[in-house]
Amino acid sequence: MKFAKYPLIALGVVLLAGIGSYAWTAITKPSIHTSVDINADPDAVWEILTDFDAYSEWNPFIIHSSGAAEVGAQLHNTLRNGETEMEFAPTIVVADPGSELRWIGQFLLPGIIKGEHYFLIEEISPGRVRFIQGEDFRGALVPFAGSALDVEDGFDAMNQALKKKAEEERDARVAAAAPTP
Repeated sequence: MKFAKYPLIALGVVLLAGIGSYAWTAITKPSIHTSVDINADPDAVWEILTDFDAYSEWNPFIIHSSGAAEVGAQLHNTLRNGETEMEFAPTIVVADPGSELRWIGQFLLPGIIKGEHYFLIEEISPGRVRFIQGEDFRGALVPFAGSALDVEDGFDAMNQALKKKAEEERDARVAAAAPTP
């Protein structure tokens, strides 16, 4: 009987540590926030961002994606962070064309690690937008996830690749519409 209390104590310590870690993420709100200005209109940026099947052609961070840009839809993504690849299946919670795409993904069970990833497209002048990409993290294991959540370089690489693709497509449309001498 004496030994029966040790597993209960261990379980209690683990539960308290998990609750404490989760509370820490609720208070400190760990997040990543990146942005880039793009010389393109919001609808053109949205079209590239939500053409998930084409990610493998231009996106160095989310190297594969499939699904629909609709609230409630589940995507199937593969991301590359350095030499590591990871598959995840987030659920879209906001799909506002030309303005915002947001999804939530979680690791294993609710409360372990949850990421709310967002893409915002803000028009700053005609034909120019600020593209903002970020993620807010919550969960009991977030304080211990370390480099697994260190993806800011990947966000920046994706932002720059999106900028390049959107501006190249804009330039191609302008050239095609120009009168031939």
